[in-house]
Amino acid sequence: MDAKAPVRDAAPTESRPGHWAVVGGGMLGLTLALRLTQNGQRVTVLEAAPSLGGLASAWQVEDVVWDRYYHVIMLSDARLRALLSELELEDEIRWSVTKTNFFTGTSMYPLNNSFDYIRLPVLSLVDKARLGATIVFGSRIENGRPLEKVSAESWLSRWSGRSAYRNLWRPLLRSKLGSNHGKASAAYIWSVIRRFYAARRGGLKTEMFGYVPGGYRRILAALADRLRDSGVTLETGRPVASVVASGKGFQVTAGDETRHFDRVINTCASPIAMRICEGLKPAERKQHHSILYQGIVCASLLLNRPLGGAYLTYITDETIPFTTVIEMSSLIERSEIGGRHLLYLPKYLPVDDPLLDADDAEIEAAFLPALQRLFPDLTRDAIKAFKVTRTRHVLAVSTLNYSDNLPPMATSIPGLYIVNSAQIVNASLSVDESVNLANEAVASIMTRDPVFISRPGQ
Repeated sequence: MDAKAPVRDAAPTESRPGHWAVVGGGMLGLTLALRLTQNGQRVTVLEAAPSLGGLASAWQVEDVVWDRYYHVIMLSDARLRALLSELELEDEIRWSVTKTNFFTGTSMYPLNNSFDYIRLPVLSLVDKARLGATIVFGSRIENGRPLEKVSAESWLSRWSGRSAYRNLWRPLLRSKLGSNHGKASAAYIWSVIRRFYAARRGGLKTEMFGYVPGGYRRILAALADRLRDSGVTLETGRPVASVVASGKGFQVTAGDETRHFDRVINTCASPIAMRICEGLKPAERKQHHSILYQGIVCASLLLNRPLGGAYLTYITDETIPFTTVIEMSSLIERSEIGGRHLLYLPKYLPVDDPLLDADDAEIEAAFLPALQRLFPDLTRDAIKAFKVTRTRHVLAVSTLNYSDNLPPMATSIPGLYIVNSAQIVNASLSVDESVNLANEAVASIMTRDPVFISRPGQ
């Protein structure tokens, strides 16, 4: 820490007994700030990027502005929908029935209902029956904690069979976990089954996905307005370099300035949080460093024609360099994206994969020929834009005995909390789960932190 950096006093006022720094302005950090200020606290959000939102932020591809990564709202996203209701946006959600395709390596098949599963050639009738039973059984399990003791591969092979695992489950795991799919516990796939099963309704269980017009840019703008109206200070372009305990609070250095806060919540991924937070015990640092993270490389494409009409296309062919095709324009109105067709090609991979450091041209050279293998009628002149975004620490892999090894939110330094997506336990990473984590974190902190307990009227 720069000893010459000026220190600005950010001491609490009588009406607001604690001044909190929330490090990170993604959906998790912003929801934490909202819940803290609703409990009478003074909050400053420090975001390193030029804009708020993190993984939910928007960006521009040519003249189209939409979400940097692909996001949808599911019927089962109760916590996110409750937040949108607070922001008076829930009634504006536009719901649609989406379609799913499955690329076997040689052919494309629809995968939208029980009849499609029956016709899927890569599975035998016995495989299909066992697959259906696995999904129904998994959707009815209430507590996923015992599933942390067995690998996803073992559990799925036991219930669905080796053939169904090899031809269906393994590609689906790979689409999200890349080469780390073999390290995931059964709790991970259970969480995915529960979320997607709950998103379906009707006799054939068709998927209902939704979005708010304007995408997450609009949601984030509404949330930021609500926070500012509540007295929260939002600072972008302010990367935090260090958090150091000082007296009864903390010295937080961001840029060329050091300020004092009473409490700090760091929402950064654990490797980044460990670089920022000083004075933690070796044992808890080891816990954070042991978390296995996934990164992502995701290409956004603008086309002048539709691709296949399915929102999701799963891929079993491991020679394809991306793991899923997301045709966002099959869900959202084309007027949202200038009449174009928006496509995402994600590739999930370990944090040390060299593809995370490859330039756009190199990724384009690998991705486009593969996309044309899936859709042979797609010509190069139909592709009007290709732009790549990358994030090194996106999600933590739910490994064996994950909960037993997870560090708590409250650190060994009183008043310092690390709340990040790694603490989304037995659930798939989503905005809904980020909102839920923020809600639960503030509720837990309120029961034990003196800044709440000693407050008059508490």
